[in-house]
Amino acid sequence: MSDPGPVPPAVGPSTDLSDMTTLRVGGPADRVVHAVTDDDLIEAVTTADAAGEPVLLVGGGSNLLVADAGFPGTVVRIGTRGVLVEPAAPGRVRVRVSAGEPWEAFVATAVESGWSGVEALSGIPGSTGATPIQNVGAYGAEVARVIDSLEVLDRRTGAVGRMAPDEAEFGYRSSELKRTPGRWVVLSVTMDLEVDPLGAPVRYAELAGLLGVQIGDRAPATAVRQAVLELRRGKGMVLDDSDHDTWSAGSFFTNPILSAAEAEKLPEEAPRFEQPDGSVKTSAAWLIAHAGFPRGFAIRPGAHAALSTKHPLALTNRGGATAEDLLELARAVRAGVAERFGVVLENEPVLVGCAL
Repeated sequence: MSDPGPVPPAVGPSTDLSDMTTLRVGGPADRVVHAVTDDDLIEAVTTADAAGEPVLLVGGGSNLLVADAGFPGTVVRIGTRGVLVEPAAPGRVRVRVSAGEPWEAFVATAVESGWSGVEALSGIPGSTGATPIQNVGAYGAEVARVIDSLEVLDRRTGAVGRMAPDEAEFGYRSSELKRTPGRWVVLSVTMDLEVDPLGAPVRYAELAGLLGVQIGDRAPATAVRQAVLELRRGKGMVLDDSDHDTWSAGSFFTNPILSAAEAEKLPEEAPRFEQPDGSVKTSAAWLIAHAGFPRGFAIRPGAHAALSTKHPLALTNRGGATAEDLLELARAVRAGVAERFGVVLENEPVLVGCAL
């Protein structure tokens, strides 16, 4: 297992959520508990639940927009660490990863170890335990494709058990864990990966073009990882303290899933990706850009919140932004897209103490 690093104090004073999230906004929490073991995590959550205190779980903080008023309850910072290789079938590896393990660090380890299946998910910030909740995906890959099982705490019963993929009911940026917020706490994620220097079949045209392969072909996982990191950096999607274009929660809106009839109402040139169930996915970034919100758009000159200069899907903190600044921008973008195309965008980050 990997070294968990220095152990933080068990309980800290009220702390601004802006120090815990990649958007760098959010007011103070009443109480902060640092959980560095599964037992710490279970105890922190169950104790707060028994006392009737609201609980906010924070891993990497890359998918949270917290209100300026902060959080009136206990924030549990998930700092558990560990990557454990378990027995698997020949040519496969089963890896149990603690919830607090940084996702990008795990992907780097997997590629370096010759484990294939997560390389297209390189560069995504946040913790491993958060990835199954919204079924993290990028460049044609989804974490659900490699998940063998989850170890979870059921807050309704206090029991710890395993959750199989069919129980998790993964969908596009969704899962049973996301649909029932507040019930489940992910303790670890077990993944079934192939032992092969080649990555999984490439499913995304932009990535295939950069790699010089066809859709469905395979390329060395190391090359796939580097190509994905290059693409993400070009869109401001790799965290960099010195680059305000990365002070974001990644894609702020999900790509809309429309009925065939709804998709017919879009302009002919709008992207359309037919889904197996007959629905049609379109591009939120295209809708935003063509509704009059170019890269770098801000509500007013000098505003502290603006769309990324590299990608219209990212709402960014240009320095000194408040949660309300970002919400004002998000509301304007969503209203503009709805007025122009009749499509209501859905936010991807979790909104804590606030709403669009």
